[in-house]
Amino acid sequence: MAARGVDVSYETIRCWTIKLGPLIAKRLRKKRWPPTPRWHLDEVVCNTGGKRMFLWCAVDDEGEVLEVLVQRRRDTEDALKLLRRLLHNQ
Repeated sequence: MAARGVDVSYETIRCWTIKLGPLIAKRLRKKRWPPTPRWHLDEVVCNTGGKRMFLWCAVDDEGEVLEVLVQRRRDTEDALKLLRRLLHNQ
């Protein structure tokens, strides 16, 4: 824009990002290929802020992340809810 003689501040670009970012993301999600039918659920124990957290991550066979769940306790019921939500969305 500077090459065309238009002076734009960082604040203007930030406002454009807030306003137009969700619309662009929605269009990109629509154009994205659907995930493959084969996917798996990974469970990882990690330290976040000095606290032990459980990270559940659903990934298809091409490496596309479908859903992520982070929780403080290892709760199987919440992991099953995550699976149900994934199956409902697919």
